[in-house]
Amino acid sequence: MASQIPKPPAQPLRPDDGDSVVLERRAQKTLPPQMYQVVMLNDDFTPMEFVILVLQQFFSKDRETATQIMLKIHLDGKGVCGVFSKDVAASKVDQVMDAANQAGHPLQCLSEPID
Repeated sequence: MASQIPKPPAQPLRPDDGDSVVLERRAQKTLPPQMYQVVMLNDDFTPMEFVILVLQQFFSKDRETATQIMLKIHLDGKGVCGVFSKDVAASKVDQVMDAANQAGHPLQCLSEPID
């Protein structure tokens, strides 16, 4: 069988007569992900030294910064440990809560969205 030759369109192509509509492609802007802050809450039983160690271990804070955050937690009732994406913040909260439970401390930690 011989291959068929394509037939020309029934109507010849015409130059634009001004009645057609051309849509412009718009660049889509993606928003950055919602960020969450990890917050530690003060209690009267968890030793300050343990809070400093947790801040150093899980949030990579140096001793001086960890001490400042610990004092803020102690004096204000809560303090921000770091700002992360939702999944990372949830993982940090789980790590802190697991460490506190293993050490027998009632330390509370949570994540909340940043406005």
